[in-house]
Amino acid sequence: MSTDAQIKDMVRQKYSEIALQDKEVNATSCCGAGGCSTEVYNIMSDDYTRLEGYNPDADLNLGCGLPTQFAKIKKGDTVIDLGSGAGNDCFIARQETGEGGKVIGIDFTPAMVEKARINAEKINFNNVEFRQGDIEKMPVTANTADVIVSNCVLNLVPNKDGVFKEIIRVLKPGGHFSISDIVLAGNLPSKIQEAAEMYAGCVSGAIQKQEYIDLIANNGFTNITIQKEKAIVVPDDILSGYLSKEEIEQFRAGSTGIYSITVYAEKPVEAKTCCGPDCCS
Repeated sequence: MSTDAQIKDMVRQKYSEIALQDKEVNATSCCGAGGCSTEVYNIMSDDYTRLEGYNPDADLNLGCGLPTQFAKIKKGDTVIDLGSGAGNDCFIARQETGEGGKVIGIDFTPAMVEKARINAEKINFNNVEFRQGDIEKMPVTANTADVIVSNCVLNLVPNKDGVFKEIIRVLKPGGHFSISDIVLAGNLPSKIQEAAEMYAGCVSGAIQKQEYIDLIANNGFTNITIQKEKAIVVPDDILSGYLSKEEIEQFRAGSTGIYSITVYAEKPVEAKTCCGPDCCS
């Protein structure tokens, strides 16, 4: 069984490879994992091209939703994007915040951060910055963000509870998040659950939908709303790398479902933030 550190190292290596490969290669893979399907489309991602601020150089087809579209960003807001990749959601958020706002992208893969910074320089945005760091321990002071967005990233993080604790720390009182992620209904076959390649492909790192919603509620967020939900169908040629034909048929006939959900929630104005076992304020 892999440790959290081993999983993170594997994900970092995989997404470093993605940062360095062509967009066309990413677009033909499952969550950008690299050529794992003969289907010429991404099984997770939604179409960003119609959103204002869209930058094709920053779109690596790695997402599973359009959280920025639902994030209720206003002019002058400070927005943080968790797992910012090449900067796609950051640049769309910048279109919403305007010159008076600020956008911070956080990614733990150095190659992605470098790619995003190059993209920002090309379009001369001086109020968009990218920081390298873990989203379970953000390089951001408390009560900074009006809005937090993230697209298909938390399912890659072993300590999801730690991420939500950081989100509520970093949001301003009354701030909110809109996050797209992959969740499950029922249990995946163990051969998929344990496959590192599928973990980097945003499937086997997912948790149960209700467990995901409970994590949000247990960390003190309110007004939790599912803004969008869609079923994800993994092509047979991907599954055949892990399951036999009979196992695929059983999987299709079962009740297990893989879903992309976009969840909105707010930090209460009077939220309490815990800073240690004996310290809450």
